Amino acid sequence: MDFFESIAQSFTKTFITDDRWLQLLSGLGVTVLITLVAAAIGIVLGFLIAMVRSTYDMQLQGRKCMKPSDYVLKVLNFICNFYITVIRGTPVVIQLMIMYFIVFASSREGIVAAFLSFGMNSAAYVAEIVRSGIMSIDKGQFEASRSIGFNYRDTMLYIIIPQAFKNILPALGNEFIVLVKETSVAGYVALQDLTYVGNMIRSRTYEAFFPLITVALIYLIIVLILSFLLKKLERRLRNSDH
Repeated sequence: MDFFESIAQSFTKTFITDDRWLQLLSGLGVTVLITLVAAAIGIVLGFLIAMVRSTYDMQLQGRKCMKPSDYVLKVLNFICNFYITVIRGTPVVIQLMIMYFIVFASSREGIVAAFLSFGMNSAAYVAEIVRSGIMSIDKGQFEASRSIGFNYRDTMLYIIIPQAFKNILPALGNEFIVLVKETSVAGYVALQDLTYVGNMIRSRTYEAFFPLITVALIYLIIVLILSFLLKKLERRLRNSDH
């Protein structure tokens, strides 16, 4: 058997036999689903955590006399700090297995465990990104908005967050790209995502080249598409400033 026949046979076993290309497509669908749901959870939860922490930093930090209601914010800030420290200090694959084997031990809902694990992990990073963006806005804008009658909520919603969003967009985009690649460990909880399917095909065909290279190329294409869309959005936001 010459080289080209060997390549053709390997290609056939990887993609054609038993419609394995459909298995890869199905695995891609699982990866995309986990990424989208986890990203939504991460953005919502991350923004909430960032609002708590930035509000504490701007309104209570260093204040000597606090009202009773301020202690609630102080406790919430402590909880958020603790959450971020734990999530960022432990591997996402361990968080995934804890969620699957402990939290969902009775039901073993792998897809729900993946949604929550990746979403909560992403939220810790999104929170710090958003908080840094909010804190980067000049304090004079807070004072100016309050002087014209805006309350704190309206100041954040209409003045600070729109400006902060432009500053943090590249970092948020990078976090989304990292999230796509992090979902490759979903197979640890028996989810047939893209990486799991590629490795399963490799084990059945005893062919490593095509399954693994194909999976790598698919991830690369996803990242390139996301990077292109993010750059296009950044350019549009920059142009809107002029």
